[in-house]
Amino acid sequence: MSFQTFIALRYLKSRKRHRSISFSTVISVGGVAVGVMALLIVMSVMSGFHEDLQKKILGVSTDLVVLGFGGEMEGYEAVMNTVGQTPGVVSVSPFVYGQVMVSTGRSAQGVYIRGIDPDLELKTTEISNYMNEGSIDFLKPGMADKVQSSLLVEPPMEEPVEEAGEVPGIVLGRELADSLGAFMGDTIKVISPFGGMGPMGNLPKVKKFRVVGVFEVGMFEYDSNLVLTGLGPAQDFLEMDDTVTGIEVKVDDIYRATEIGTDISLKLGGMYTTRDWMQMHKNLFAALKLEKIAMFVILTLIVLVAAFNIISTQIMNVIEKEREIAILKAMGASNRSVMSIFMLQGFLIGMVGTVIGISASFLVGYLMNEFQIIRLPADVYYLSHLSARMKLVDFVSVSLAAIVISFAATVYPAMQAARLNPVEPLRYE
Repeated sequence: MSFQTFIALRYLKSRKRHRSISFSTVISVGGVAVGVMALLIVMSVMSGFHEDLQKKILGVSTDLVVLGFGGEMEGYEAVMNTVGQTPGVVSVSPFVYGQVMVSTGRSAQGVYIRGIDPDLELKTTEISNYMNEGSIDFLKPGMADKVQSSLLVEPPMEEPVEEAGEVPGIVLGRELADSLGAFMGDTIKVISPFGGMGPMGNLPKVKKFRVVGVFEVGMFEYDSNLVLTGLGPAQDFLEMDDTVTGIEVKVDDIYRATEIGTDISLKLGGMYTTRDWMQMHKNLFAALKLEKIAMFVILTLIVLVAAFNIISTQIMNVIEKEREIAILKAMGASNRSVMSIFMLQGFLIGMVGTVIGISASFLVGYLMNEFQIIRLPADVYYLSHLSARMKLVDFVSVSLAAIVISFAATVYPAMQAARLNPVEPLRYE
């Protein structure tokens, strides 16, 4: 151990008659620890919010969609074959999308209806992972009439043939099912304002659907405003004949979705447009990213406050140790050696505070994930609870920032100690 390190460690411990200096050192370490802990907890929570939101969005929707310029896509089978052969594409699935109203008794609510092919949808999205009751397989033709109660959770093995007049199946979000009072096997009405012309003008179109499943994503927007049904019934109800709204595409790397979408568009000759998940939710994810940067800047001020505390502690140390500094310089210690002693003190304070802050933030993050300490009202926020995603890059960046700030805070006091004239403190000794 060099004499600079030895003396720096000794100077962190004050003599009994100057306990305030030692207490100030503890406060300085605590200030750095609190700053690091607050910064890491907030960044971890925001990272967790971002990832949970992204996971839930991609669980219900898809990585990429191919849309026609006219609103409807004809000959979608050929488009699916072309898209499926594009490098980076894992699976494709057609879908029909529209706005309708669902009602049971006196309860009614406007929702988005999405018609899907159950077999292809299971390969393209992860909606099956969020099913509380029933199954996406019940949306196949002829399956809906087999569902009699919520006790039936597995689809029959045989493939029944669709019969005339059968009631098609529909899958509701948990919040929507609760607000309508609908249960497995119940029949609900789906109403479209575009039904046809009658004696009094345009008449709404009404069709009965049977509830064959309930999903719960944990996002109020989906759980209360989305219903799923088979592709055929959706095309028939929305009068889309053999057309679809677009093609869902699952890719092997969600962060290359934009690049793959460009390849698909070029491969289709520019006759169709593509939109990836980042474009469809651009404002939301951009706001989250900006908020995370802003919180990093704001909470870094806590570490800066701790740095000012380190400066005051080091100045008091220099004043207290004037005689010792003078003796060291009289014995041959250079200005650089004296300066390194006090800078090493600040580095040790920053290092210890950072380690304590990292440990505390990791513990808080673990408790948040394990026990879901912070719950949110799902009808106000996108998620029902907050979780923490502790990323290595966040821990490294915050740790480096805290140590650098703590080290920089010692420059002025260390320079004052190095410039001390040894004659003055020893004049009357």
